[in-house]
Amino acid sequence: MGTAERQEAPGSGVGTAGPTAPRRREARLHDIPAGSDGPSGRGAAREEPYQPLWVEEPARRRRLPDPVRTSAVRAVLIIAVTLLQAMVAFLCTLAGSWLAFPMVLSSVASTVVATWGALDVWVTRQVWNQRHGVVSTPSSTARALRRERRKARRQARLAERAQERIRRQGGTGQLSHS
Repeated sequence: MGTAERQEAPGSGVGTAGPTAPRRREARLHDIPAGSDGPSGRGAAREEPYQPLWVEEPARRRRLPDPVRTSAVRAVLIIAVTLLQAMVAFLCTLAGSWLAFPMVLSSVASTVVATWGALDVWVTRQVWNQRHGVVSTPSSTARALRRERRKARRQARLAERAQERIRRQGGTGQLSHS
């Protein structure tokens, strides 16, 4: 805030000259209530509502796991160097420099390495998902269904054995007297 915008009388703490609009605008920028004369809060009785500097929004996507992020950063750096080498090779070729041929060879090698880097990101992501990902719903459902079928078969076999035992005993052990 410059001296042209506001001049204070010594010791009074009250502005004696200058427009008040720039002071309010500057007060809003620094989270000072409008009309106050500083952090002490002396001044106007009317205060504007507090407005935060930013509003946090939830992330649209989850953060990448650390190994995947590391391989992605590595791949981006390799691809950037490859593009730089290709550009230098092209410019050296246009200029007819002796450096053109070695740069073309190194660009070809860098392209192979950049492809490996991109595949590394994909493979690392797949491996991480396989090791730490969610339990596959179809397999866990199928496992539960198999468990229930085995239990039902076991109970059916036990019931069949009990019936066979009763038939072998020839009716003895029946509770009814007929």
